[in-house]
Amino acid sequence: MTYETIKVDETAPGVKVIAFNRPDVANALSTQMGRELLDVWSNLRADEGLRCVILRGEGKHFQAGADLKERNGMTDEAWAEQHRLFEAMIRAQLACPVPVIAAVQGAAMGGGCEMTLACDFAYAAEGARFGLPEAGLGIIPGLGGTQLLTRAVGPRRAVEILTTASPFTAEKAQAWGLVSDVVPADRLMETVLGVATLIASKAPLSVRGAKRVVHGGLDLELKQAMDLELTVYNHLFTTADRREGVAAFNEKRTAQFEGK
Repeated sequence: MTYETIKVDETAPGVKVIAFNRPDVANALSTQMGRELLDVWSNLRADEGLRCVILRGEGKHFQAGADLKERNGMTDEAWAEQHRLFEAMIRAQLACPVPVIAAVQGAAMGGGCEMTLACDFAYAAEGARFGLPEAGLGIIPGLGGTQLLTRAVGPRRAVEILTTASPFTAEKAQAWGLVSDVVPADRLMETVLGVATLIASKAPLSVRGAKRVVHGGLDLELKQAMDLELTVYNHLFTTADRREGVAAFNEKRTAQFEGK
């Protein structure tokens, strides 16, 4: 597929950067963008060389949410059809087997905030603003926002954010656990690329295994979650990368992992 509304680049070995590319409309989520994001997330899932993904926006903003001009006058049937596409898109993002990092500048509203929540973690530029304004539009978040927000900030704060529909600052997002750090805008991508490159330098099977266990264990009882952890652990210590990692440590050199 030829991409018109997103850009995809590999900025370091194994590190892909997906950029929303409709800066003239604050990167609003259109039907076409939904199709393209579904395509890229689906393709990345099968990329064995993939180590980390960064999600960002071109221009001043991360993403301002759904394109309400496109939605203006939509029939209920057309709205439902579009949303089925968006549902598939966000599920494909959540299914990405490697860490996904959001690099947020400007506005991350509505669907943009939900896509941030669907990342494994996020960094924000000073001045960035987040929000889930759906209650003011007669709906609620529909891309996992209610559930992902609750997991990130807890139910009490989540209900407040959702029912007031008020925007909040990057500093509040950090204090509430939504973002890992707030950095100057001119250092945002440098910071996130540094983190992504660090992840890419680690054992690929370990990185994928850690993400699988963290997310897979969320809805399990502790015993079952520990069983899942041990299943992954018991596989990893039989791998060539485990042998390489231990050998490199003892030989005081940098490990050369191959994902095997």
